[in-house]
Amino acid sequence: MPDQAVATGGADGRDGARSAPSTRRAAVRVEGLWKRFGEQVAVAGIDLELPAGQFIGLVGPNGAGKTTTLSMVTGLLRPDMGRVLVAGHDVWSDPVEVKSRIGVLPEGLRLFERLSGRELLGYMGRLRGLPGEETDKRATQLLDVLDLAGSQHKLVVDYSTGMRKKIGLAAALLHNPEVLFLDEPFEGVDPVSAQTIRGVLERYTASGATVVFSSHVMELVESLCDWVAVMAAGRIRAAGPLADVRGDAPSLQAAFLELVGAGGRDAGDSLDWLGGQAAR
Repeated sequence: MPDQAVATGGADGRDGARSAPSTRRAAVRVEGLWKRFGEQVAVAGIDLELPAGQFIGLVGPNGAGKTTTLSMVTGLLRPDMGRVLVAGHDVWSDPVEVKSRIGVLPEGLRLFERLSGRELLGYMGRLRGLPGEETDKRATQLLDVLDLAGSQHKLVVDYSTGMRKKIGLAAALLHNPEVLFLDEPFEGVDPVSAQTIRGVLERYTASGATVVFSSHVMELVESLCDWVAVMAAGRIRAAGPLADVRGDAPSLQAAFLELVGAGGRDAGDSLDWLGGQAAR
């Protein structure tokens, strides 16, 4: 297998605060990314350039390779081949610089469950190198905005699914990253929590930051995203501004089904035994 290429992006004097996003480069650039698990090819040589300062959706059916792609892009999984640049820095040759610039809310989030929500944020902020006073101030603000102030001293192990997603989002935002990666952030979340999360993300992107999130719920992506990449069978089928990907289709859902070749499936007579309860 060929060695991974190495990026040449240099330091830019970050001091812990996010600098204004550059219009001259992409927030994320993916080049020739491959990942195989045994005989199964999960990601098949994708190339992708994600624009800075936008709400970006990575969509696809289950098993399309979305989670594997995001795991490689964020440094959680090493690719077999290819490279990923975040704000001009290579994820694998310059991991410390990249990790200072990104926030991640992965699928199946693992948290320090024997800490309270407040303690978790305090720990994560200090781990990121933020001063204690600044960490505590940001934690207070995030807990308030995400409607977790009343549960801040409760152990994370006792949090509901929606509360865990919100405290995970707070931890990912605490250091004010340039790019935020979210894997199915609304999965299993009640409508009230989902609306709260959505409001925080919209405010975040309005400041010039970039959000990249995966989902298979087209209605959600269509209502949130400016830019979309459609993935199926480990490959990118379409990518660009939402209106361009949707094209002449009546909705993103319709365009998506056509792109992934999943339209018009009919059970026909194969389930003729299903239903007919009244005849029993």
